[in-house]
Amino acid sequence: MQTLKNFWIPLALILSVLGTAQILSDRPGGRALAFALLAGAVLGFVLQRSRFCFFCHARDFFERGDPRGLLAIALAIAVGTVGYHLILGSWLPVPMPGRLPPDAHIGPVSWALALAGAAFGLGMVISGSCISAHWYRLGEGSPVAPFALLGTMGGFVLGFITWNPLYTATIATAPVWWLPHGLGYGGSLLAQLGMLGLLAAGLWRTWPRAEPTPPPARFSEALRGLFVGRWPYWIGGLAVGLIGAFIILRLQPLGVTAALGGAARALAASQGWIPDRLEGLDGFGGCATAPAASWLTPNVLLIGGLVVGSLSAALASRQFEPRWPTGWDAGRGLLGGLLLGWGAMTGLGCTIGTLLSGTMAGAVSGWVFGAAMFFTLWLGLKIQALLFPAAPG
Repeated sequence: MQTLKNFWIPLALILSVLGTAQILSDRPGGRALAFALLAGAVLGFVLQRSRFCFFCHARDFFERGDPRGLLAIALAIAVGTVGYHLILGSWLPVPMPGRLPPDAHIGPVSWALALAGAAFGLGMVISGSCISAHWYRLGEGSPVAPFALLGTMGGFVLGFITWNPLYTATIATAPVWWLPHGLGYGGSLLAQLGMLGLLAAGLWRTWPRAEPTPPPARFSEALRGLFVGRWPYWIGGLAVGLIGAFIILRLQPLGVTAALGGAARALAASQGWIPDRLEGLDGFGGCATAPAASWLTPNVLLIGGLVVGSLSAALASRQFEPRWPTGWDAGRGLLGGLLLGWGAMTGLGCTIGTLLSGTMAGAVSGWVFGAAMFFTLWLGLKIQALLFPAAPG
């Protein structure tokens, strides 16, 4: 087992998070902030240890035929779907047309949404991760993540610039399809679990059977497994689904772009780069991008906790490997981030918001965004393999 000296910095980080949460909880209205910080830290720890990454999981399947990562994503959506439907049903007992649960990632379905998903998928191929993975890889010392997140802010600004023309052309009249409107909560739950079951069955058939790994014989081995290697795929999927359901129960639907988008919008508005009025944007739920009156918001603390949780996990597992970025790192991070940001802004969320939280809530927009994203990701990997067969990173 690793010696204690490998754990004192992660332990100090965890204690600092707990202490900060306690301080926040003593403030008026601070319990939501404290919960966001703690939930983010747990999420960051889980993402890092399970290597839960939409791009990596899809790449493993498209390039090596390994479906375990995609099965983990399907499991996360299935678990979250059950939790979301139970919670949303208590918030809005009768899902009448025209009414939507507050803040849910349920958006209009149009060609602009498909274009946003396609841009996001291409951004993942170029930068090597989605936005949520760049956040947790920031805690691992990734040389690409800072540039990708900076590029993402630029992509949000570009999205604000193109929003009004797209809104006028298609988004304003696009239907907002929420499965419980037509099927009820029970029908929506069965439909989604059925689709996920068919998807999982198809993926399962492609998995070459390997010898099962025997369970650890001793408690010390199980404890060591928390910080050595990576967690099994299914644990990551199960944990992400449970965390998503728990966060919406206590806070709001899970998302990781609101703070970044809000900062980009505030900066762009102050410089006169974007229109004074963004038509209809603030009327949609999900990853709101309106500039906040204070930086002390639940989403900011969720992201901060996520990075600290990932950093503590990476340090404890000896996977904190910072290095000086190269020109390739900076270039692909900025370009990929630009596409990620534009796709997330136009699609009203990213893989965590629109795809994960949206599908959990029964939003057709989540499925459309995900389908376009995975198709472009597959196509982008094919093109990348032809053009850059030995590209670094």
